[in-house]
Amino acid sequence: MLRSAVHTAIGLASYPGLAIFNKMRIEGAENLVGLPSRNVLFVSNHRTYFTEVIAYLHVFCAVKWSKINRLGCPSYLLSPFVGALFVASVETMKNGLLSRLLGLAGAVLVKRTWRTGEIETHRDRDPGDTDRILRALRERWVITFPQGTTRLRAPGRKGTAHLILQSGAIVIPVVARGFDRVFGKKGIRIRKVGAPLSVTFKPPLTWPSGVSPEAVLERVMESIEETERHWNASR
Repeated sequence: MLRSAVHTAIGLASYPGLAIFNKMRIEGAENLVGLPSRNVLFVSNHRTYFTEVIAYLHVFCAVKWSKINRLGCPSYLLSPFVGALFVASVETMKNGLLSRLLGLAGAVLVKRTWRTGEIETHRDRDPGDTDRILRALRERWVITFPQGTTRLRAPGRKGTAHLILQSGAIVIPVVARGFDRVFGKKGIRIRKVGAPLSVTFKPPLTWPSGVSPEAVLERVMESIEETERHWNASR
C-alpha cells in the first residue's frame, strides 16, 4: 500500500515534465507485454540520478493499463505498477526528499566500488550487493545501469555481466535520451521546455551457451550505445 502511494505521488509530480511541458516519445514498449513478473533485468544508460528511472516507471504503469508507446491521461497512477526495483548507490540515495521517496518506491542499495565521494577507488565488488540484486530479481523486475555513472561514454562494468549470467534473467536494453537537458541532474525540476525526450525499450538480448562475461558486457553496451549514437546523429 505504501509503495503504491509513493509511486502515485512521484508520478503526479513528474508527469508534467514528461508529458505536458515536454512530450516524451516512447518506443518499443510492446517488448514489455507478456514479460514474466520476475527475473527481468533492464539495462540502461542514464545521465541524471532519477528521472530516467521515473520515466520507466511511468511506462511500466501505462503498459499495465494497456497503453503502448504513450502515456496519455495519467489515470494509470490510480493503480500503478509496483513490480520494479532499481539499483542505486547508497551515496546517491542520500540526496534529499526525492531520493528517500524513491527508496520507498523500491531501490536496491549497493556500494560504489569505483568511487568514495569524489575520490576514485578500485575496491572489489561486495558479494552482498550481488546477492541483494539477485534476491530482487527472484521477486520482481530490476533496472540497473551498467556504466554505474551519469558520465557520457563511460565504460560498462563487468559486474553487470556476471549478474546476468548468474541470474539467467531476461535482459531488456533501454536507452534514455535528452533527460539531462530537460531536468536537473539530481531532481525533477524542469530546466527546459519542448526539448527532445525519449526512451526506447529494445527486444531481449540473447547469447550462446558458454558465453564469456566480456562478450555479454560488450553486447549489452553495444545495444545501449548504438541507439544513443543514432539519436545524437539525428539531432
